[in-house]
Amino acid sequence: MDEVSLGPYNPKLDVGNIVVYDSTLRDGEQTPGVTFSLDQKVAIARKLDEIRVPQIEAGFPAVSEREKASVKAICDEKLDADILVLSRITKDDIDASVDAGVDMVLLFIGTSELHIQHKFKKNHQYVLDKVINGVEYAKSRGVKVSMSAEDTTRTDLDFLLKVYKTAECAGADRIGVTDTLGCASPEAISFLVGKTRETVRTPVSLHLHNDYGLALANAIAGVRAGATAVTTTVNGIGERCGNVPLEQFVAAMKFIYGKDLGIETRKLKEISDMVESFSGLCKPVNQPLVGRNAFSHESGIHVAAVLACPLTYESIDPQLVGNERHILMGKHTGLNYVRKRVDDIGLIATEEHLSEILERVKVIGEKKGRVNDLEFREIVASVIRPVLTT
Repeated sequence: MDEVSLGPYNPKLDVGNIVVYDSTLRDGEQTPGVTFSLDQKVAIARKLDEIRVPQIEAGFPAVSEREKASVKAICDEKLDADILVLSRITKDDIDASVDAGVDMVLLFIGTSELHIQHKFKKNHQYVLDKVINGVEYAKSRGVKVSMSAEDTTRTDLDFLLKVYKTAECAGADRIGVTDTLGCASPEAISFLVGKTRETVRTPVSLHLHNDYGLALANAIAGVRAGATAVTTTVNGIGERCGNVPLEQFVAAMKFIYGKDLGIETRKLKEISDMVESFSGLCKPVNQPLVGRNAFSHESGIHVAAVLACPLTYESIDPQLVGNERHILMGKHTGLNYVRKRVDDIGLIATEEHLSEILERVKVIGEKKGRVNDLEFREIVASVIRPVLTT
């Protein structure tokens, strides 16, 4: 099946280069209960690099010596991808990041009144001074710097834009819009990115959480408004409800919006399976694109159509994201698929036999939900064999 237009109503994105910076190794590992070993982190980084993810957020070096060592090990791999790390605005954090050998430091500071009053117990000027000192010091250490406003979407707009302008004047290479609690709508993200771009010329990045299931929609809205970098995680893992799923964002941009990000989509399921195994977090079977049911069909009407032309019920060839088609048998199975399966086995069945086989498939399907291959063969044998031996 060729790559085809998914429909006449999908807009094509006329935007410049969009950079994916994947945070599976940092925000992904902040998923409660998830800890990657050093070998697993290096393996994930290599796989991200192999599929041509351009930037990898490898960790938070100031967390521990072990974390700093794992970031350094990834930097020592000399991957094509740039290596990024998270850092608070402190000299020690920045030094730990730079000493690990990274390409960019992602500085962050809370900017909402909630953070300023209850976390810092300071005033606005304290935040602005921290931004200036942090960006200038990190730049003096010879690395690129991104400056993000934590809790962007609950920050006073005038103060937010002042923070961004201050960061730009201090030399920031990127400005970060973050929906820390995943509580913004796509319209809000579009508005904030638009206002930020009116205020600064520095490229704008997005770090979005999925607490309301809007992370992917927000990422697309942000990109359409002019953001040029997006944080993702494989399978969407991360704090609480996770982040923008790498596989969904890359595939949606390519197949729906016509924007190829240069990432090898045919290996998306491969890296999805790797992270599932290493994290111990089982993907739902209906996980978009990379779940087992993403290209599975049971309904007789659907199966008959898919057998004739897969595009009837698949918008893309499963192989384009590294997945495969599954035709399942159960209570929704139709006669056409039973006929095909009997033919595949190499047996000859009358219409009466096929109807009997279908009825037995439906009975088991009602009880168990699925009929596996062995069960189907046993049904076929029990219906046809007596005829063959008479």
